[in-house]
Amino acid sequence: MHTPVSAGAALWPACLEVLAQELPEQQFNTWIKPLNAQLATDQSKLTLFVANRFKLDWVRAQYATRIAGILESLHGQPVSVELALAPRAALVKYTPQEIASSAGSPPPAVHEATPAPIPSEEESAGGSGFRHRLNSALTFDTLVEGSANRMARAAALHVAGAPGQLYNPLFIYGGVGLGKTHLMHAVGNRLLQARPDAKVLYIHAEQFVSDVVKAYQRKTFDQFKDRYHSLDLLLIDDVQFFANKDRTQEEFFNAFEALLAKKSHIVMTSDTYPKGLADIHERLVSRFDAGLTVALEPPELEMRVAILISKAAAEGTEMPEEVAFFVAKNVRSNVRELEGALRKILAYSRFNQKEISIPLAREALRDLLSIQNRQISVENIQKTVADYYKIKVSDMYSKKRPASIARPRQIAMYLAKELTQKSLPEIGELFGGRDHTTVLHAVRKIAGERQQLTELNQQLHVLEQTLKG
Repeated sequence: MHTPVSAGAALWPACLEVLAQELPEQQFNTWIKPLNAQLATDQSKLTLFVANRFKLDWVRAQYATRIAGILESLHGQPVSVELALAPRAALVKYTPQEIASSAGSPPPAVHEATPAPIPSEEESAGGSGFRHRLNSALTFDTLVEGSANRMARAAALHVAGAPGQLYNPLFIYGGVGLGKTHLMHAVGNRLLQARPDAKVLYIHAEQFVSDVVKAYQRKTFDQFKDRYHSLDLLLIDDVQFFANKDRTQEEFFNAFEALLAKKSHIVMTSDTYPKGLADIHERLVSRFDAGLTVALEPPELEMRVAILISKAAAEGTEMPEEVAFFVAKNVRSNVRELEGALRKILAYSRFNQKEISIPLAREALRDLLSIQNRQISVENIQKTVADYYKIKVSDMYSKKRPASIARPRQIAMYLAKELTQKSLPEIGELFGGRDHTTVLHAVRKIAGERQQLTELNQQLHVLEQTLKG
């Protein structure tokens, strides 16, 4: 006999907390959140009820193994996962996307930066009733400030306070999970506080592409233009998705020009700086580059600690500083991964009814820590950097000093300090027995230049993403 999980144990809610942070928001809301769960009385089996056959097959293929892994991690022993059709599933209609996907290949995985589904009118309408799609929780107040985001935050604050003036367009770029989307929502929310009747729209580039396709199919370009050209503030995420879409780029160029002409503001994000965008028309790239371009960097240690303590407090939990430092030293890449690690720790703590401590954090994050320890080593960094700059791995340890070798060697030292737990003397030893002061000089030099040189920052971003898999 099964009992609903809400009446049995907190196992499924705890699992949901972990999944909510691991998965992009739209994936979670589309596939995981609608599931209904029943837990066996002995907690050995969890049955998930799905709305229709298509969703059942997709959840089984994409998520069932990970769900079982999380449940075992939380419960301390295996929990089998079964999927079943919910009652009256035959009455559920497929969406056009599902019909198209089931006719051919399965739908592609949603990009990590894809936004949440469109809120309801009541949730998303400002004073004018215009649907802005903003997340009211993403504000400047909930954004932890540090050197990694200080310039971008200052520019975003200026735009929110005086839209249509300086920094138009504002182009924010950086890796996944560094807070680009948070900053854009913060700009929109701040402007609506001051001007509730302002027409503000947050949208992902993929949605803009979809709107262009619909307007083309339905011959409704007049309505399309009325909507986009009338905005006071357009916030558009991940413009790199416009690559190779000529009609979309043409329509965005027209909207761009119309908005600038009426002194409306445009804020965009991308995973790279404007001139690094591939397959985007030159006239668009020149427009992107005409305002202010700012980068978001991976957060430094102190900022990561502050984020963890702040996010835990928002969840009603106090995180000891030593635990925050332990997590921050082991999760270095971005804010999203930090939040995911925090959720795992909180779920593990609540489910096992144990206080948060370093041993508990180590146990909750054991999968993540084992992956990091297995994948990122100084040797792996040396090989990856040598391949990228087309030098020999042996040049990393040699005494050769031409710039074509010394520069990649300094970059490898910098990455070794950033991505591993090795001390400066240990890193120096692995680079041909060099003194720790040589390593420190390299780390400071590359860190300083990264703030100034866009090309170097982009190269480092590529290397970091490659090393982290």
